[in-house]
Amino acid sequence: MHPILIDIGPVTLYSYGFFIAAAILLGLGLSMKEARRKNLNHKLIPDLGFYLILGALAGSRLLYVLLNPLYFLENPLQIIQFWKGGLVFVGGAIAAGLIAWLYLNKKKEPFRKWLDAFAPGIAAGQALGRIGCIMAGCCYGKQCSLPWSVTFKNPNSLAPLNSPLHPTQLYHSLSGLIIFILLIAAKKKVRQPGQLFALFLMLYALFRFVVEFFRGDFRGHLGFLSVTQWIVCLVFVLGVSLFYTFRRN
Repeated sequence: MHPILIDIGPVTLYSYGFFIAAAILLGLGLSMKEARRKNLNHKLIPDLGFYLILGALAGSRLLYVLLNPLYFLENPLQIIQFWKGGLVFVGGAIAAGLIAWLYLNKKKEPFRKWLDAFAPGIAAGQALGRIGCIMAGCCYGKQCSLPWSVTFKNPNSLAPLNSPLHPTQLYHSLSGLIIFILLIAAKKKVRQPGQLFALFLMLYALFRFVVEFFRGDFRGHLGFLSVTQWIVCLVFVLGVSLFYTFRRN
C-alpha cells in the first residue's frame, strides 16, 4: 500500500496519521450535529474534543505498547511514533470515555445524552480511520487465498510483504460503516438516554470479536482467544448491562 502519502523534501505526511486526523474531524463533526439535535451545549465540542483526542491517542497507543512490550523495550523511541501506525481502538475508547465522564460531570451536563450524541460519530470515525491502517499495513490479517486478499509490497509497510493476507483493516472499516448505519436507523427506536451508546458497545464488540479471528499481527493471547477478544467480551457484557439498566431509568 502507501504508508507515506506525501514526501516532498522535508515534508513527510504519513497516510496513517492523515486518516486518523480525518476520522477525528468526521467523528467530532457528526457528534456536534447530534448534540445540536438533542439540544445539548454543542459549543463544548471543541474543548471536549481536544481532551478526547489526547486521551484517545494516549490510551490507544498505551494498549498497543502493552501488547507488544518486547518490541518497544528494544525500540523505546518508537513508542511515541503513533503516526506511523499502531493504535488499539479499545484502549483509546476506555481513556476517552473516562475523560468525557470527568469533563461532562464537571460541567453538569447530561452524560447519557452525550454518549448517544457521540456514538454514531465514533462508528463513522472508525470506518474512515481504518483506511489509514490498510495504507500503513498495520492491523494486518492472516494469510489467505481468497479473491479479495491483499498483498503488501511497499518496504515501509508494517505488514508482511509479498504474501496474500486477509484485508482485516477493511473488515474493520466495513464493520464501522455497518454500525453507523444501524445506529442511525435505531435513533428513533431507542427511547432512554444512553441506550444508543450501549447498542454501539454491543455491536462494536460483536464485530471486533469476529474480525479478530482473521488478524495476523501479534496482540497477545490468553488461552484460545486474543487479549483484545477477552476485552471486547467485557465490552459486550457492559453494553448489555447498560442497555437494560438505562431502559429502567
